Amino acid sequence: MAAAAVAAAALARLAAAFLLLAAQVACEYGMVHVVSEAGGPKGKDYCILYNPQWAHLPLDLSKASLLQVRDWTTSVLCSPADLPAKGFSNQIPLVARGNCTFYEKVRLAQGSGARGLLIISKETLVPPGGNKTQYDEIGIPVALLSYKDMLDIFETFGRAVRAALYAPKEPMLDYNNMVIIFIMAVGTVALGGYWAGSRDVRKRYMKHKRDDGPEKHEDEAVDVTPVMICVFVVMCCSMLVLLYHFYDQLVYVIIGIFCLASSTGLYSCLSPLLQRLPFCRCRVPDNSLPYFHKRPQVRTLLLALLCLAVSVVWGVFRNEDQWAWILQDALGIAFCLYTLKTIRLPTFKACTLLLLVLFIYDVFFVFITPFLTKSGNSIMVEVATGPSDSATHEKLPMVLKVPRLNASPLALCDRPFSLLGFGDILVPGLLVAYCHRFDIQVQSSRVYFVACTIAYGIGLLVTFMALALMQRGQPALLYLVPCTLVTSCALALWRRELGMFWTGSGFADLPQSPWAPASADGPQPQADSDATPSRPPPGQEAALSPPPAEQPPEPSAPEESGAGAPPQETETGLAPGPSA
Repeated sequence: MAAAAVAAAALARLAAAFLLLAAQVACEYGMVHVVSEAGGPKGKDYCILYNPQWAHLPLDLSKASLLQVRDWTTSVLCSPADLPAKGFSNQIPLVARGNCTFYEKVRLAQGSGARGLLIISKETLVPPGGNKTQYDEIGIPVALLSYKDMLDIFETFGRAVRAALYAPKEPMLDYNNMVIIFIMAVGTVALGGYWAGSRDVRKRYMKHKRDDGPEKHEDEAVDVTPVMICVFVVMCCSMLVLLYHFYDQLVYVIIGIFCLASSTGLYSCLSPLLQRLPFCRCRVPDNSLPYFHKRPQVRTLLLALLCLAVSVVWGVFRNEDQWAWILQDALGIAFCLYTLKTIRLPTFKACTLLLLVLFIYDVFFVFITPFLTKSGNSIMVEVATGPSDSATHEKLPMVLKVPRLNASPLALCDRPFSLLGFGDILVPGLLVAYCHRFDIQVQSSRVYFVACTIAYGIGLLVTFMALALMQRGQPALLYLVPCTLVTSCALALWRRELGMFWTGSGFADLPQSPWAPASADGPQPQADSDATPSRPPPGQEAALSPPPAEQPPEPSAPEESGAGAPPQETETGLAPGPSA
């Protein structure tokens, strides 16, 4: 009996789930094209939300019938007493929302000769739902139009208007949109990886040089350890779950952090360009104020104020969909470049650990969490796009966003943006930066850097294809991580450098390396290092008569004790043998 009860309960739950799925309402955006019966202004499109299960709308305006619109918004059309005496013959009535179901309204409208029904809503538009029997009975389209749009129609065209309902097909892909995102993402990864690798190697060779200007100071890079990776992933998971449950409270914290971080990143990107200008080098007068006592250049202070002002302007106008996305993308790219320059993965082992852990994180929060949430929505997609029930209607700024740039009239209904999270740029970008540093170390003509960057671009194209085929948000790291990791590993294996590439052993000796990319006599130190183990005895050295250019490195004993020797010729990796 107990087993039968459990089976019955399971069947009941299954039936309830089936009914719930069957009751889901189809929802599509359409257009109502309005013109004045008396001529006058050119026609105008307005957005409507309709349910194609009632009746389908033509895809082209030329195939839609232009019908007279009748303002009946003083009535909710819930009973036959609400109908006009002569009905709605060949008209599209406008009625108020509320007091009864959509089916009751459209049934009365259809019975009185209406060719369509527009329900005016002062609230958020919702799809007009029903059941299969009701859908089969009704043969005219029913849609919701916002109250604001109705007022605009009467103000622009007057009360005597005609309208045509149609639903233009939205293109599956907006190629212009995707090309822009592709260029921004790949360009940021390539530029950030190149800058980070070059800067890291240059700093290792120039660390003994004196830096006497505060504006020449560069932030130290942070080496990522396995413990830091684990802590970072736990923080990401916790923050994502908190945002899912407390989005309206935490979104402003994220916006504030983005403003500060992006202004810092913008300053970091523009400061090297400013230092190259040969004018406006005046400094702050002598003073005892914090930081200012170092007498920074006035132009650096003005640049800092400019960067802060740009982020403040974005913060104030962030919801202006027409142009604020351009400012957000510029700040986001600057933030990504700054992060790639500051954060450093010291080994390919660390790269693999970080990318694989975040790969699992991305897949879990996009594909697994829909089975764990009551709404059935992905936590990642819900947070990235903003919850539909959010009271603030704010969006997280930690993404590159580009609106659809096609000429579809449906852009009036909703300006959809294609989004690419910063993590989809930064995580593979750290691997690209590591590849560039390794290229410089082994003098491989940047083959690792170029291959990893191309692999990132291919992974991004695969992501776009998956997005088009599945018509749902995709975890980009699902495609980017295998493309970049497998390509880098396969290249190192083919070049027989996998051991050094995996451990990053070359970087540990980089300051001791005799090769400097900016030096004109790169081969010369290599000859010295080759000659070091087989140094001739003192008696034979005079006969060899080495050229004067190779005399400075020879007094190795004073060099080890700190005696003056040119910094670029210091060989800290030489064995402390007897000097000749």
